Formats: sequence, C-alpha cells, structure tokens
Amino acid sequence: MSYKLEISEKIMTFTINRPDIRNAINDEVMEGLEELISQAKASDIHLVVITAAGSQAFCSGGDLSVFHELKTEAQAYPMLRRMGDVLYGIKTLPVPVIGIINGAAVGGGCEIATACDYRLVQAHAKCGFIQGTLAITSGWGGGTYLFETLQHDRALRMLTEARVYSAEELKENGWATEVVRSEEDIHTFITSMQKVRPEVHMAYKSMAIRKWRETDLKGRVEAEIKRCSELWAEDAHHEAVDGFLNKGKKSE
Repeated sequence: MSYKLEISEKIMTFTINRPDIRNAINDEVMEGLEELISQAKASDIHLVVITAAGSQAFCSGGDLSVFHELKTEAQAYPMLRRMGDVLYGIKTLPVPVIGIINGAAVGGGCEIATACDYRLVQAHAKCGFIQGTLAITSGWGGGTYLFETLQHDRALRMLTEARVYSAEELKENGWATEVVRSEEDIHTFITSMQKVRPEVHMAYKSMAIRKWRETDLKGRVEAEIKRCSELWAEDAHHEAVDGFLNKGKKSE
C-alpha cells in the first residue's frame, strides 16, 4: 500500500509510504489523500498529521516516471486539477493540519507541506519549490498558498530561486513553524496544542477559511493550475524532465 491512514487519540495521521522512490505521488497516494479529506470531515478528530515513511524524503512531488507520460495541456490538466482539489481540501479542513517534514520536500512535496497549517521540519530536511528547474510553475496550488503563508518578497524569492532551502533557512523565512530534532520535539509541539480546547482551534481555523473564501482562494488556485498545464505542454518542460530522468539513470 502506498499510504497509511490511522486514527489514534483523536489524531488522524496520513503517511505517504513509498520510501523506495522518495515518497513520490502516484494515483494510489492521491486516492489516499482524497480518503483522508473525506474521513477527516466525517470523523470526530482534533488534529490531522501528514508525514511520510523513512527519513530521506517527505515527498519528491509527482512520480515523473508516471506523469512524464502526460505530454499535452489536455493530458496534464486533469492530474494537476485533481491534486489541486486535494490540496484545497487539505487547506480547508476544519481542524488544524500539521505537516511533519521528515526529509526532503521538493516540487509538489513542498506544495503539500505548504497546504498544511503548521510545518515541523526535521533538522536534516531540505525543502524547495524547484519546479522552475523543470521549466514549469507550481501546479497544485502551492504557489498560491505560499503567498498566503509568507511575506510577499520571501514567497516570491522562494518560488523564483527554484532551489532547496535548509531547515534553518526555512525557519528564518517563516515557512517552517519549528525545526525539530527528535520525536520528543514533535510530541511537545502537539501536546502544547492539545492544552487548548479543540473547539477553539476549529473556531480560529474557520476564520482563516472564511477569509480564503472571501478572497477567492479556490479561483486563484485554479488560475495557477491552468498556467502550469500550459507550461507543462511546452518543449522546454519535456526536455528538462528528459534531462533529469537521464541524469538519474546515469547515477544508478
């Protein structure tokens, strides 16, 4: 199974379980995330946690061995839109969502993490919006969410530099809520949240969701997805992905 979904003590935990390929997203993981959203809305839970198996990668984005088969805008758009809907669903869950970034989060993986309310980043993890190196933009809504999360110039710089940032850099620019070094650090953070009634957390989350609806967050995400699908179809993107995949084969 490419994912695990568990509930314990009112905490729902989703774990991407593809450590052998750096927890890249495929159709099965998408289905799991859709199940997470559905169950989180229907269950009596207080928190959602999203993390991944292993310690090397939180998520390397979309599985290029699968998604590189998508060549045209018409082929790419449904995949981008589906994950865009998934991340919007995560972003607007009525309870707090904590991303435990246990390893590298790049490309779409960084978008997933950005959709969370809190990001606990392991000290060794490196994260970044590297989509620009593949001649595309973020395409699941992550760019839009980054502008909601960071000061404008910091968000713009993180997107356009298209590089990975260290955990300390991410704490400095405000993307990382905390840099964690042990399971105890994570436990301490979650325990501190649990000292406040869940109804209070949900009330404040509803304020944020209300603002996002009033400012047409979903429409802004849709525009991001559409532009990415257009860039996806261009030769520059396909050539960049071919180069990346061939580089990977040579290093094996």
